[in-house]
Amino acid sequence: MPKDFSQTGSTLRITLGQWSDAGRKPDNQDFHGAVMPTGTALMLKGITLAVADGISSSRVSREAAETAVKSLLTDYYATPDAWTVRTAASRVIASTNAWLHGQNTSVEDVNAGRVCTLCALILKGHEAHVLHVGDSRASRLSGASLEPLTKDHRVVLSPGESYLGRALGVGRDVDIDYRRVGLRVGDVFLLTTDDVHDYITAATVAQALAMQPEHTADLDAAARHLGQAALRAGSADNLTVQILRVDALPPAEIDVDGPPLPVPPLPNAGERIDGFRIEREIHATARSHVYLATDPDGARVALKIPSMEMANDADYLRRFALEEWIGRRLNSAHVLRAAQAPTPRSGLYVVTEFVQGITLRQWMTDHPTPAPDQVRDIISQIASGLRAFHRREMVHQDLRPENIMIDASGTVKIIDLGSTAVPGVEEAAPGTLGQIPGTFQYTAPEYFAGDALCWRSDQFALGVIAYEMLTGRLPYGARVARIRSRRDQARLTYAPARSEDNAVPDWMDSALRRACHPDPLRRYDALSEFCADLRRPGTTWRADRFVPLAERNPIRFWQGVSAILAVLCLFLAVQLAG
Repeated sequence: MPKDFSQTGSTLRITLGQWSDAGRKPDNQDFHGAVMPTGTALMLKGITLAVADGISSSRVSREAAETAVKSLLTDYYATPDAWTVRTAASRVIASTNAWLHGQNTSVEDVNAGRVCTLCALILKGHEAHVLHVGDSRASRLSGASLEPLTKDHRVVLSPGESYLGRALGVGRDVDIDYRRVGLRVGDVFLLTTDDVHDYITAATVAQALAMQPEHTADLDAAARHLGQAALRAGSADNLTVQILRVDALPPAEIDVDGPPLPVPPLPNAGERIDGFRIEREIHATARSHVYLATDPDGARVALKIPSMEMANDADYLRRFALEEWIGRRLNSAHVLRAAQAPTPRSGLYVVTEFVQGITLRQWMTDHPTPAPDQVRDIISQIASGLRAFHRREMVHQDLRPENIMIDASGTVKIIDLGSTAVPGVEEAAPGTLGQIPGTFQYTAPEYFAGDALCWRSDQFALGVIAYEMLTGRLPYGARVARIRSRRDQARLTYAPARSEDNAVPDWMDSALRRACHPDPLRRYDALSEFCADLRRPGTTWRADRFVPLAERNPIRFWQGVSAILAVLCLFLAVQLAG
């Protein structure tokens, strides 16, 4: 393992030192490792360090520690680039825990099985992400103090008796602590097992670092100094130390597909761009122009070029380039697919498949009173496309009839990916998202109220589209765009879809109301639930609807009627007898 992970150029650079030893034990059951990729992986996934400590009561806990570290250092980099560090690393750790737990099911005592702690530090962009299970520890040297970034999962029964409260391999599921902190050049981080940090102080760490010349520090020697200091102080178990120093941070802005390209001049029919023959212009706005083109193999594609008015808008151009990057990472029949582009290319443009059809807006104009089955079919296809985004932790953010195409076979595709939020990229370069995207009529209220975005925001837009297809109007009119606070958000009043002008059933109106609810937490927990409730009355509708007793409990109803009639008969008999 090299001591210096530095690279030339403006990028994240660190110096790393590591040391591990069995100490006073016959075997070393700790395991540690680090990975620093290059290029795009460094930008979008970052640098990963991990240390694991096997429990001393088990002969096979070393296997658990090695599995935990190696799985994280390999599988984390195989997760989607669009995922956040927390999502990607947590899923890998959870999968490792499930495997270890499965191995332990045949062991009578889990303390003799594959059980270990794990502490991981992932540096990405300008932040450090810490994931932690057990009593291994991540710390940061802050001045004259050693700041713990994790809380030990150890239950203390007495000064001489304690046990792990949380570890990998113990249960089917595992609770993973997560924390993220900002980075500065010169920051020093430590990952240690318990028999190191229980016996050293911040002064010991400062002394170990001071022993090395600045900028040429042998951090391996510093890590060894800390471990041996713990051993001299009475440590009786295995010892592992990792020391990381931040030498340089990447720029605030990144280009996921390489350096920026110039905006090409708008072509005329018959001209060529990198082998693509321009056939005709399909669509044009103030922001971009879309052309029908033929690629070198004769296939028809769509070529999207930024307008010259946007050539000096760096934020827009960066998001424009990201659009094709997003398209290459989505695999759905209901999302516009990125086409093969030449490498290298002469200018900035996006190449996608060509969809021959009409927009949903045009379809709505042609079908002002669609049948419910038609609406359900289109909404279900859009939902299927949205799930492709959400599985990658992306949010489309600009779902509207103009950004949905229907081809000649009736297949529905979501297009225009330029406003898509990609948390993994936003995490690497905060500010990539930019201003509130989308069209106000379909934008979820939480955007205007300043709340965090989530996949439920796309659900709101989908619900509004379904509502508009069935009624020809919007559930809140133009009032959503006037929201400035959560109080304004709570005051939104839903206009029922059912009216004298349409035959929308009450139960379908209930589904629309829930999907378009101003509070995202009161919307559906899954898009499939919304689609299902558009096809038949859902449980929410049944709960809200008043059901007569004769329908709810016919036996009790007729028993009540019989009792009333018996009383009336008795009353009449008494009157006649009198």
